[in-house]
Amino acid sequence: MGRGDLSDEQWAALAPLLPVMVLGRPPVDRRKLIDGIRWRVRTGAPWRDLPREYGPWQTVYGLFRRWQRDGTWPMLLTRLQAREDAAGLITCEVNVDSTICRAHQHAAGARRDGRAQKEPPGGVHVEPEDHGLGRSRGGFTTKIHL
Repeated sequence: MGRGDLSDEQWAALAPLLPVMVLGRPPVDRRKLIDGIRWRVRTGAPWRDLPREYGPWQTVYGLFRRWQRDGTWPMLLTRLQAREDAAGLITCEVNVDSTICRAHQHAAGARRDGRAQKEPPGGVHVEPEDHGLGRSRGGFTTKIHL
């Protein structure tokens, strides 16, 4: 088990919440794939640099994108939060903040309509038309509200 991999206790809590695979190839070790996704998200490294211990990078990326497109990630978060909230382990505090982020120079050529991309960003939520990058005195920026 790697330094950032799921512990046996964490896996025991997460495994029952995962979607059931009914069709297709025999399932691979999804714990290993999820640990690979978590490694990649934690490090920010390219998918191709994924350590071999997590399996082929294409398989790990394929699971990540498939679950991104069909809404599995938000569903897992909601289920985990509901279970922890029912156990009284979640407390809520509200903080409001916003910031301005400069866009990368390569963002200037991005399509304004994400649906026109060869492969749309994916996910179950459609971004409103008024969201995105815009010009201001500071250059090409976007505002983030939390």
